[in-house]
Amino acid sequence: MTIIEWLRQPWPWYVSGPLIGLLVPVLLISGNKSFGISSSLRHICAAVIPGRVSFFQYDWKKEIWNLLFVLGVLIGGFIAITWLMNGSPMQLNPSLEKVMAPYGILPDPTHVVPYPLFSWESLFTIRGFILMVVGGFLVGFGTRYAGGCTSGHSITGLATLQWTSLIATCCFMAGGFIMTNLIMPFILKL
Repeated sequence: MTIIEWLRQPWPWYVSGPLIGLLVPVLLISGNKSFGISSSLRHICAAVIPGRVSFFQYDWKKEIWNLLFVLGVLIGGFIAITWLMNGSPMQLNPSLEKVMAPYGILPDPTHVVPYPLFSWESLFTIRGFILMVVGGFLVGFGTRYAGGCTSGHSITGLATLQWTSLIATCCFMAGGFIMTNLIMPFILKL
């Protein structure tokens, strides 16, 4: 098996999980940096939008590494989807397929995300608007309100034993369970 063939295979959790986990001590040792993505939008705004907004008045250049990390994520995603796709269709758990079928959401190997939910056409439906626009706003608002995203709190924050990260992670999980089991079925019926 060549390295390209190996890279094209799905990586099991026991490989990818520890690799992500090892990122935390590497960042801490290399300059007391925290792993997280959500703060990069603030850094971009501080760099690009000149103004007197106090939230953007800080030395964003100290956080340039975070912007390079986000750029690396984008480049890595492009490389993966362009040259490392293994050609096999996306496989969903059969139980999930049974749950989604009554809502008209059937597996489609030509799309990475469920096309009836996440497409330009569905954006102009009530269901699509709620999921993409309202949901996107709530995720963005919640990220800033919590002081970080799931990667910042649940990976770095828990690894460094931060109490606020434990609370935030518990809230993330509770919100996910409530959304999946109580709210999402109602939205999918729209």
